[in-house]
Amino acid sequence: MTDAWPKELRVSKDRRSLTIVFDNGESYVLTSELLRVASPSAEVQGHSPEQRQTVPGKINVEIAKMEPVGNYAVRIIFDDMHDTGLFSWDYLIDLGRNKDIRWQAYLDELTEKGLSREPFTPRRVT
Repeated sequence: MTDAWPKELRVSKDRRSLTIVFDNGESYVLTSELLRVASPSAEVQGHSPEQRQTVPGKINVEIAKMEPVGNYAVRIIFDDMHDTGLFSWDYLIDLGRNKDIRWQAYLDELTEKGLSREPFTPRRVT
């Protein structure tokens, strides 16, 4: 648990990243794709490590809007309609501090499972 408090949360103009500035001087830019695939929702994380899902096809996902949740979190609504993750300040600072490790682990999972960052498009049978 951290005592850091967000001073600023700013969505980029292209809606593909979130900049978070904490009162302890730390600041991070998190891509919308990372936020979406690492959503703290039960839909993504499951109720145990074995239930955690690898979410493919989100390279183009955007942040549609954000809503404050009490004084401890923000709900990020993505343009793919995913809206069940509550991103606590602790979760966001942890994600920022470990984004490179988390991102590489995600890329490794995609490769291992034969999945892609690109959205699935059905092939046309001719």
